Amino acid sequence: MRIDRQALLDLATGAAFLGSGGGGDPYYSQLLGEAEIARRGAFDLIALNALADDALIAPCGWIGAPTVSAEKLPNGQEALLGLRELERISGRPIDAVMAIEIGGGNGLAPLLAAAELGIPVVDADGMGRAFPESQMTVFSIDGLSACPSVVTSAGGALRLIETDDNLEHERQARALSIEFGGNAHMVEYPLSGAAAKRHAIGGSVSAAIAIGAAVRIARATGEDPFEALHAALRASGLYPFAGTIFDGKVVDVERETRGGFSVGRVVIEGFGGEGRMDLEFQNENLIARVNGEVRAMVPDLITVMDRETADSITTERLKFGQRVKVVGAAAPAMLRAERALTFVGPNAFGFTEPYRPIEDLNGWNRG
Repeated sequence: MRIDRQALLDLATGAAFLGSGGGGDPYYSQLLGEAEIARRGAFDLIALNALADDALIAPCGWIGAPTVSAEKLPNGQEALLGLRELERISGRPIDAVMAIEIGGGNGLAPLLAAAELGIPVVDADGMGRAFPESQMTVFSIDGLSACPSVVTSAGGALRLIETDDNLEHERQARALSIEFGGNAHMVEYPLSGAAAKRHAIGGSVSAAIAIGAAVRIARATGEDPFEALHAALRASGLYPFAGTIFDGKVVDVERETRGGFSVGRVVIEGFGGEGRMDLEFQNENLIARVNGEVRAMVPDLITVMDRETADSITTERLKFGQRVKVVGAAAPAMLRAERALTFVGPNAFGFTEPYRPIEDLNGWNRG
């Protein structure tokens, strides 16, 4: 498959939703991608099953607080610098790159580096959405090491991380992102083609493109973009339940950049006597309560969207007065397994409530 300009725009729309409020705003990456397509042509997207077992696959993306990345632009060479270092360490060329997470700007992050290296992007990622910490990947859940990992800055700095402890890797990488001004690029979890086929979430890039295309077509034809979004998510094979869980106006936002994360809460006052939704986030939206009752929680996706345009609103762009719909979707099945929930479930973020699937909380599985 080739990612041309239209597919890139659809990918940006789909990845913005799959970011669950995080992953970074994809707009800047989209602009760079459009310029790259105009200069070199479409990007190559390769399926997992097309990889040679001995191929070297490099997952990569950005680490840091989205509030910083919205204002501090990269120099465009961070990814290339990190990937070249991985090639030096490995003593061989990289065969393909992969998004570490399909959500937000990180869903587009590998494209530019792939074009520079003349290699394809794998139609897969390590999260099926976005999460705030690097150990919250299916690779880490399955016991793979994040290292060797390479962190690079806009100023040209490069640091190599070597540790067998993925949580320690996250701590070191987070500290480096702060040292580098609040965000940095990271190459992590290098994989063989065989390991990628066993562990990665396949089809997530093409799913994001299909989700974005469904929203675009609905807008153009005067159909309801939210109904189109729900249907596209359910049809993807990765997100089997989806729907709107709240409709209202943002009446309060608390947000700060702390410890390399954007953390806070947003309060949405419902239309039509629905009460209030309280939504907590750490880069990504984590838990949504309506009148004190949980309606969605990690690892399931929670995305705040403009109720007129169906544009996804990242947590750093939430503000008073926005009229929004909150859309939820079931996470990929592998993120809901018992072992996975210890990494990405509500308790991993300090919430006391046990995980309950979004379809149970909203009655979507009862006809």
